[in-house]
Amino acid sequence: MIGRRGMLGAGGALLAAPALAQAPWPNRPVRVIVPFTPGGATDGMARVAAGKLQEKLGQPFVVENRPGANGAVGGQAVAQAAPDGYTLLSSASIQILARLVMRNPGYDPVTDLAPVVRMGQGPLLLVQTPGRPQQTLAETLAAVRANPRDWSFAVSSLGAAGHLATIEFTRQAGVDITHVPYRGTAPALTDVVAGNVQLMFDPILATLPQVRERRVRGLAITAPNRSQAAPDIPTAAEAGMPGLDIQSWWALWGPRGLPPEVTGRIGEVLRAGMFEPDVQARVATLGIEPLAEPGPDFAAFIRRDFDRSEQLLRLANFQPE
Repeated sequence: MIGRRGMLGAGGALLAAPALAQAPWPNRPVRVIVPFTPGGATDGMARVAAGKLQEKLGQPFVVENRPGANGAVGGQAVAQAAPDGYTLLSSASIQILARLVMRNPGYDPVTDLAPVVRMGQGPLLLVQTPGRPQQTLAETLAAVRANPRDWSFAVSSLGAAGHLATIEFTRQAGVDITHVPYRGTAPALTDVVAGNVQLMFDPILATLPQVRERRVRGLAITAPNRSQAAPDIPTAAEAGMPGLDIQSWWALWGPRGLPPEVTGRIGEVLRAGMFEPDVQARVATLGIEPLAEPGPDFAAFIRRDFDRSEQLLRLANFQPE
């Protein structure tokens, strides 16, 4: 027979179990999956955000690189994870276009991932091989229109912002220009430097050092205002292509069904954290403007960005690979 004290003890244990199960998030390490290789803006932004979340929330936020299939390997891993806040995805704008650029990505990033916060955006830089005499975007545009077969674009990644900007440039130029796809920025930029292709759009992080070393010529950035990282390079609008406003962006997602309190807590931390001096100094080196766009606003932004990207890819008669 159990005495009164034993019953109280057992009851206390029963009451304590749910309390432990519902301990506030996070109470253990959080994985932050980056679906690309280390280095570069996507990996850099993930480490900035993970560092700030770890600092403010008191638990490790461990960055794990899971590259492959244009971001689909890491994306699938997060989409299939438990929606408990302990597996997040940190990636770039290309992530949402998986089903537009791949025949079978294995998941739908728009419906299978929960938008958490958009952390930053950055313009692309249009660069030109140094062997061509044109010095400005206006001169290059005139040359492209006069002899389109003499020009080609390097595309570092299908569906990335640089690919979309290339399509928009071609549309505005009103001519058919060859697009040459590559597996990454490095080989694409190497061929631009060598003159095997003549033009390329890519984020400032990769292209600006090549401009500073005079290995390529910087013609314009794809943003409404000049970049603090390259104030001497005009915007596309200043240079004669006012509609060429396409930027890369970086964000955090979780699995579908992520609890609102987790999304809200991350957004609360990064609303302040992304604008602290140490973060601003770090993202400036990546050519990125910090943001802290919360889940609902970010979800609305995704719908607009996806629709525009889908229209551009359809305009180019692009077929998923």
